Amino acid sequence: MKATNHLLEVSEYNEAGYSPVIDFQSWRVAILNYIDELETDKIDNFQCHNETDEVFVLLSGKCILFCAEVDKENNIADIACWNMEPNRAYNIKRGVFHTHTLSADGKVLIIENSDTSDFNSPKIMIDNTVRNKLGQLASSLWG
Repeated sequence: MKATNHLLEVSEYNEAGYSPVIDFQSWRVAILNYIDELETDKIDNFQCHNETDEVFVLLSGKCILFCAEVDKENNIADIACWNMEPNRAYNIKRGVFHTHTLSADGKVLIIENSDTSDFNSPKIMIDNTVRNKLGQLASSLWG
């Protein structure tokens, strides 16, 4: 939903998944809501942004950010994770491979460059071994 007049633009997004809600010049604000493809047993890749940092702010529910160390062959060598706390800004630095999982009531605000896309955001596809590791990490944080 978007409401606009000459003084103010108000946007929201309440469907499953990701959607930009405001773009202005070089920046974008988006909302990420729970979507089942981000369950740890369904995540199929880690992505990085070659040209920009990306900021995440937890608005409601729960979200875990996963960041991967990548070896010379572009394989995931190690994974760090953070259980996001509401109202804190988490800045994923440019070039860091990352993914996330959300609780069913999870909602995350994302701030990124407006030209962030698959063109400048390579992915590393993951296998069941890495997916299992994500599940173990999530279980250790959420029980």
